[in-house]
Amino acid sequence: MAMDTHALRRRRARRLRRAVRARSTRPRLSVFRSRKQIYAQVIDDERGHTLASASSLEPALRESLAAGGNTAAASVIGRVIAERALSAGVKEVVFDRGPYLYHGRVKALADAAREAGLGF
Repeated sequence: MAMDTHALRRRRARRLRRAVRARSTRPRLSVFRSRKQIYAQVIDDERGHTLASASSLEPALRESLAAGGNTAAASVIGRVIAERALSAGVKEVVFDRGPYLYHGRVKALADAAREAGLGF
């Protein structure tokens, strides 16, 4: 019996997350993208706490963004999450792209976070 696309997506995300957690003691920068928005969180898996978060739905950011689901918005969210992580004392993270390819909005977010001073 074939698995549906959602089950395959969850499987890819679990496989990547397992590899990321096993290889590092650094916090994890997790990315979620929907068709219209993009979200990022810096998560401490040992304690189970979110250290910093940013999304294209935040009122302050939403006014400055033309749309929440494009690479320009992803770049803004990447810079914001890096600033918030650095202010929380996090300098190095492990990038968790979830089930998404490292391309387009996911890549734009990662590149912007790196440029803003967050180490991967």
